[in-house]
Amino acid sequence: MNLLQKDREIILSNEYVKEFDFKEIKNFVKNASKDLFISHKFKNNPNKTLVQPRGGFPTYEKMFSLYEEFTTAGVDVLPITIDSHTRLNDYNSANAMLQESIKTKKDLLNGYPLINHGYKKTREMVTHFNTPISLRHGTPDARLLVDIALASGIFEIEGGPITYLLPYSKNFPLDKAFLYWKHVEKVCAKYSEFNEPINRESFGPLTATLVPPAITIVIQICEMLLSLEEGVKSFSVSFSQSGSVAQDITTANVLRKSAYKYAKQIGVEDATINLVYHQWMGAFPRDKNFSESLINTSTVIAALVRANKIITKTKAEAFGIPTKEDNAQAVKNVQYTLGMLKGLPEIRDEEEEENLQRCVDEIFDAIFNDKADTLWRKIFNSIKKGIIDVPFSPHIINNNELLTVRGSESSIRIFKAGNVPLSKKSLDFEKKKLGNVNQDNIVNAIIKDIGVML
Repeated sequence: MNLLQKDREIILSNEYVKEFDFKEIKNFVKNASKDLFISHKFKNNPNKTLVQPRGGFPTYEKMFSLYEEFTTAGVDVLPITIDSHTRLNDYNSANAMLQESIKTKKDLLNGYPLINHGYKKTREMVTHFNTPISLRHGTPDARLLVDIALASGIFEIEGGPITYLLPYSKNFPLDKAFLYWKHVEKVCAKYSEFNEPINRESFGPLTATLVPPAITIVIQICEMLLSLEEGVKSFSVSFSQSGSVAQDITTANVLRKSAYKYAKQIGVEDATINLVYHQWMGAFPRDKNFSESLINTSTVIAALVRANKIITKTKAEAFGIPTKEDNAQAVKNVQYTLGMLKGLPEIRDEEEEENLQRCVDEIFDAIFNDKADTLWRKIFNSIKKGIIDVPFSPHIINNNELLTVRGSESSIRIFKAGNVPLSKKSLDFEKKKLGNVNQDNIVNAIIKDIGVML
């Protein structure tokens, strides 16, 4: 028995896993419908932006009903958002709240407790709809969750050791997160041998608060490289709407180009790399007409950057958790708008791309020059040193010395680099784009940005 299999058997011996038949699951994946694999859908729809909403309910019946609503709306990819207790590996609390939700018919969990439902029951729902499902969670230790998801027929796994830790956790050990996600990558690579590739997707929005494109791109590529070096063959890098159309276009161009560049640099260029775009992740306006305009704008941007997938929001975001009807209507509207946006011209700002590419390369030069003997340790050390620094991260290991603000053209600019190794040339370019922001008014500018779309 190899080490990976031994580790899996230990992890899957959890009391809340009723049974786990490795042989049966392997045969299921081998014979699973190609339509369940988003990697297959990406391959067969290279010129289409796939539409994926968010959503998750605690009970099987409500989750099934949500999928019915989405399917009627013409969804391309279904979501399965996991509840907060499961994300923290607290399956006991998740089970108690699930039973109470069933009993009272009230949603006492903010997502679907996959471990407690089990893979056999969940698989019935997955295979019924025969549509790719994306696992959305936010879990530093997702080893058990991912094995149950794959056994259920969920063949896209979001997250990673950086993007599912720095924005969400205060003190979960980063080195453990890297090792736990290394296990996840190995399991996804193993299952990829049986049928179409399992697609891994990184979480680009991070803290969704003034994260500069260079940091987003570097983290996306770091998680991609860690995944591909373990044998994963389909990966999606992502980022979210920034508030500047021009900057989003530049970010997409540099992210796509850099992803292929660095994949080639470490010898994993045989993988397929996809681009995912998140609609606005900040505070939504209470005026639903403005919300609709914001959503339409982001849909146009997704078309302009030729995103392989767009993850949608609803015009009800400012009022609480959107209903299934809200989510379904958003899917319809986005599909309708995308249908009008075929054949858009390519747009480039060479000066902006040159600066952003230089920033990305300068950070990666520092990462690769670290003396550690493995890539994950180089990245780990770079976070500890502040070479990689995520604005407004709650995690104790994050430096939080990188200071950003919105510039004169609504783009996110670096005001103070902290320990992020950017050259004078790069910082001078950023300074030039800041407009009238200075040391005296930067705090007010940052606070104001929280409600930039209100």
